[in-house]
Amino acid sequence: MNTLSFSFCGAELCALPSGGLHWPGESTLIVSDLHLGKAERTARRGGPILPPYEVIETLDRLLEDIAFTTPRTVICLGDSFDDLTAAKATKSVVSERLAPVLAGRRWLWIEGNHDPGPVELTGEHLAEFTLGPLTFRHIAHPTGSGEVSGHYHPKTRLRLKGRTITRRCFLVDDSRLILPAYGTYTGGLFCHQAPLTTLIGPEAQTILTGPTPRALPLQR
Repeated sequence: MNTLSFSFCGAELCALPSGGLHWPGESTLIVSDLHLGKAERTARRGGPILPPYEVIETLDRLLEDIAFTTPRTVICLGDSFDDLTAAKATKSVVSERLAPVLAGRRWLWIEGNHDPGPVELTGEHLAEFTLGPLTFRHIAHPTGSGEVSGHYHPKTRLRLKGRTITRRCFLVDDSRLILPAYGTYTGGLFCHQAPLTTLIGPEAQTILTGPTPRALPLQR
């Protein structure tokens, strides 16, 4: 698996092709915005009927990242479920899929705006978590420093082989790191749009997801 190593606030991190983040020094895997149950919630609210495969696809990607990084700790940075009803509707498949990897490791569910209440799954449920120089929360704080968050689903456009494509990306400057959405059925906010433009400094970089993660200067 191709990864991209980079330094952030004194921590040596690796961006994974999936949008996951590996911190080898702390044996920790971080993912954000799985939005499990998105198809169920969309149908329940009268929206279009989406193929109901996103839960298994998202979890299989997570299992691949766990097998590759073998972390002692997994941190899910909020909006792990699309809402509490979706969490209950997908509980059996999520529990079955994750059972082999939940055992024997620390699992932290950070609260998000879609899943603010307790989730009936093994692990710790926290508003935020600090480890070494980094603080993990769902939504970036205006004065945050050494902060790793999600919520905004950053994405960017680029020209590739004569065509314009959209790619999910990490967004990182000297004090903040915002992860892309990990879930299959998730949209995104372009990096040049507010509030990302006010949260991230002019020296920021994007790290593209995909088979070979790569860093590019932020395009305003």
